[in-house]
Amino acid sequence: MSGKIIMSHVLGLDQPERLQLCLQMGVTHVVSTPSLAGIGPDQYVAAMRKHQEAWAEAGFEVAIYETMTPVAADNIRRGSPGRDQELRNWIAAIEAMGEVGIPVLCYNLGQGGARTNNRLPLRGGAFTTEHNYEASKKLPPAKEIYTEDQLWEALTWLIERIIPVCEKAKVKMGYHPNDPTVSPYLGSAQIMINPAAYRRLFAIADSPYNGVSFCQGNFRSMQYAPGESIYSVAAEFAEKGKIQFVHFRDVEGTADTRYHETFHDNGPTDMARMLQCYASGGFVGPLRTDHAPSMAGEDALKNPGYGMLGHIFAIGYTIGLMQALDIAYE
Repeated sequence: MSGKIIMSHVLGLDQPERLQLCLQMGVTHVVSTPSLAGIGPDQYVAAMRKHQEAWAEAGFEVAIYETMTPVAADNIRRGSPGRDQELRNWIAAIEAMGEVGIPVLCYNLGQGGARTNNRLPLRGGAFTTEHNYEASKKLPPAKEIYTEDQLWEALTWLIERIIPVCEKAKVKMGYHPNDPTVSPYLGSAQIMINPAAYRRLFAIADSPYNGVSFCQGNFRSMQYAPGESIYSVAAEFAEKGKIQFVHFRDVEGTADTRYHETFHDNGPTDMARMLQCYASGGFVGPLRTDHAPSMAGEDALKNPGYGMLGHIFAIGYTIGLMQALDIAYE
């Protein structure tokens, strides 16, 4: 195996027990969101450095800045006046990441999504999250309604201008799929819902800094062209150097019907084969376990998908797979 996986986890500095558990498991890289709200671009570096230093004091290295957008992008989405200032803020945020040494931005220019059920029972009385596409049609509509053409124009405009900045700053952009990977959703179009969309994204700027946050749950639930599979696409994107970050999780079902998160060991995806796709393709970067069921003693509604017990199981399972497969990790 030629790749190397950096085990990471999504944490908050206000979670001392979770921090200690991660350190005890050997996980010392964190996925976090440095807040830039309420400050000007000239303060981004200081804010990110303070954030990074706080994590270093706790024993962690910030491997990923994960968010929807690091700064506002409403005018970029709309193609309306004000997008040039938003772009300047994006540029400042990327440059700040490069200056302090945060190497990957996980982002999504869409409007986000939500599960329709957070208490679906699994084995032994565990609870998991579920999305039912028909049920989602009864939810309030999206804040704004877009067409596919509008979304592609906005994404193209941004990528053409931000990737040269990323190349200079040495910051990789990984676009997370729409969740759920279906269109329309809440009355609005969504575009990052299949492998073809990612190939189109990569073609906008053919750069190693323009890539994907490969969320296995979303890639499992999306629709594929004949002859494609989650394994062939993972191998293709890894070999092209397009995978910047991996969300290691599994789901049962499809986005255009209904799906739910599974335990990492009993979903439909061959998780060992996925790790082989990444490592054999040369992927070097962060991976975090994602969306684990809530287990005994945890409140399934308090933080759905992110109870610690399910993640302890998932992290141990993932490390065991990598050791068995002789995949390098840290």
